[in-house]
Amino acid sequence: MKNCYLFLTTGFEEIEAVATVDVLRRAELNVITVSVEESLLVKAAHNVTLSADTRFNDNDYSDAEILILPGGTLRLGEFERLTKLLVEQQKKGGKIAAICAAPAILGNLGILEGKTATCYPGFEQFLKKATVSSERVVKDGHIITGKGPGCTVDFALEIVKTICGAEKMKQVAEGLAMQNK
Repeated sequence: MKNCYLFLTTGFEEIEAVATVDVLRRAELNVITVSVEESLLVKAAHNVTLSADTRFNDNDYSDAEILILPGGTLRLGEFERLTKLLVEQQKKGGKIAAICAAPAILGNLGILEGKTATCYPGFEQFLKKATVSSERVVKDGHIITGKGPGCTVDFALEIVKTICGAEKMKQVAEGLAMQNK
């Protein structure tokens, strides 16, 4: 089974990390939260501390189904091993998802060039050579971007749809009472 890796750093947006993990696990996907910090304990934007499943250096990521970046901060873009991993994932056509401020990291790495993407208002200038959309969630090829915290469940459902198909996404959405049966 391939893994869904969600990366955490100081200042991440809680709802974007926790709700994404929750939705993906409801879809029975194997989600691994990864601290890029020295500690497994990572303090979020609103002073909630989460314990990651693992630290960045403890994985080789060869089994990655998708790499996921919650927003709240651009700090994830400061970790060279992570940025190299993202570029490698993009080059091989692997799936990447980023929400809120995090699409700016992808933009700065050239990953969004020629793609349509969305991000938190005010970060559009970082989506270099991308077509900026005002949509809540945008999927362009193997890249999924989300606008912000209020779009997190839609963002996570798009990840489920991309990995598991529309029927599984519908089942998860129904379980969340987001769709009528």
